[in-house]
Amino acid sequence: MPDPAAPGHPRFAGRVAFVTGAGSGIGEAVARTLYAQGASVAATDIHGGSVTGLAERLTGRERPEGAPPPGRFLPLALDVSDPGAVRAAVAGAVAALGPVDILVNVAGVLHTGPATGMDDDAWARLFAVNATGVFHTAREIAPAMAGRGRGSIVTVASDAAAVPRVGMAGYAASKAAATMFTKCLGLEYARSGVRCNVVAPGSTDTPMQRSLWDGDDVPHRVLEGDPAGYRNAIPLGRIADPADVAEAVAFLASDEARHITMQQLYVDGGASLR
Repeated sequence: MPDPAAPGHPRFAGRVAFVTGAGSGIGEAVARTLYAQGASVAATDIHGGSVTGLAERLTGRERPEGAPPPGRFLPLALDVSDPGAVRAAVAGAVAALGPVDILVNVAGVLHTGPATGMDDDAWARLFAVNATGVFHTAREIAPAMAGRGRGSIVTVASDAAAVPRVGMAGYAASKAAATMFTKCLGLEYARSGVRCNVVAPGSTDTPMQRSLWDGDDVPHRVLEGDPAGYRNAIPLGRIADPADVAEAVAFLASDEARHITMQQLYVDGGASLR
């Protein structure tokens, strides 16, 4: 197995990654990381302009002298809840970049509220994007991976999928569904050489996280915990940066993790006490 740390050796050279939710936050960090490590990346987001802007920023940069060339970067507008749109986006990515070797499901939405107080539209949207979107991309990409005898699928879920949260019932349930779907997918495809894993972030400094804040003291309360909401503190004493999650994704997608499948890696500073 090549040494990914060897000078001039891009970790994902010659590989194609398909990343959803790549317009901001964790998804953007994942797209940046995979691209910087040599992958050709189809970066998708419901806000097409966000990934187009990201492509311009990344591909317009000058490389340091002696640095290995990155892969190619293809921005695509995509609503993962639309199966036809997913089919078309995957076909477009394959036509432009080649067969997909790495699928990273990051696209997600957040609606909060009491467990029995959420309206039907919010509940449906949570599952349509956070869970059914993972099904849509896997259905289009996993069989082709299996046909080639290799591939890696990483779903970015949440530590809320395993730890109850006040006001997060719908979000947590949708992420739990995505988590178990990914693990079952991994079991069914293991003999085909396709590995399927889950990264479960905790509080991460993203637009989604900041949408939950109400006042300057909120980051402090996130770090120290919230007894009224039965929320644990973060033992490491910091809110994650999106790059922390992206590096975990990159590890699971890489050959260093070639014997890891159906696993769930928590990137939450110890908040879930797991």
